[in-house]
Amino acid sequence: MATISEFVLRPFEGLPSEPDWVAMREVVPAATAPARTTVEHGARDVLITTVLPMGWPALHRSDGVVLLALQTNAGTGDVSRDLAAVLLEAIALEPGTAVETTTAPGPGPRLQDVLDLSIPFEVTVHDGFEYWLAPDTEVTDDVRESLDEADSSIVPTHKLAGVDSAYWCRMGGREFLRWARAEDEQVVLDGLARLHARRGSAIGGARFVGYFRSSGLVVPVWELARGAEAADVEPDVQAFSAGFEAALADTAPLDANQRRARAGLVSRQVTLR
Repeated sequence: MATISEFVLRPFEGLPSEPDWVAMREVVPAATAPARTTVEHGARDVLITTVLPMGWPALHRSDGVVLLALQTNAGTGDVSRDLAAVLLEAIALEPGTAVETTTAPGPGPRLQDVLDLSIPFEVTVHDGFEYWLAPDTEVTDDVRESLDEADSSIVPTHKLAGVDSAYWCRMGGREFLRWARAEDEQVVLDGLARLHARRGSAIGGARFVGYFRSSGLVVPVWELARGAEAADVEPDVQAFSAGFEAALADTAPLDANQRRARAGLVSRQVTLR
């Protein structure tokens, strides 16, 4: 168990679909995924979300559903410990109440201790934030105005089918693929270097532009052909996946060209959080 002063590079390691946890924390604007606490923690159904209104860390909705937001600031070096503390606090609140602020928690359980790890982490990407509201909530003009304002900030995003943890998005009139990977960072960089050295890092008409790292994982990024929709790129991504997996599985030392390609990749990295 992590202590308050311990930095955890991969806070979501050991949770189902670790790359999707990272994607929801960093690159997906509006999404949810169901989870459940262990029997020891009440076997409560939880809805993991990207963000909540007012930047709340958690919300015990009026219908009893507990929502936990991932896109919040960490209070310690262990995001998993921070989120678990917020989740347990939210469960203890009366329905209709939010956890509005947080402080750095002391020693305690992590998400890996609190959640039932047999529950699949299945992400649903949303076009709006209606899921913030309980089904029986009266949508007044003021509520609708607030939702519309929040919805207007959403970057159009879709989760691709056929591969894990790959997300299409449209930003500033340009389309991108961001693909969170579960493998160790060095394995991903070596694999990308092998592909890049033989000019095999493009996905169909999509150009590999670099990568960022977050929560200990690597998220490669491709710029897609102008106007490409998510459904347009899914066949190319699925076709590319087999070669990508083979490159990741290759453990032979990099040759000179691949080492140069790798050095170029490292120069394009951005670290988030």
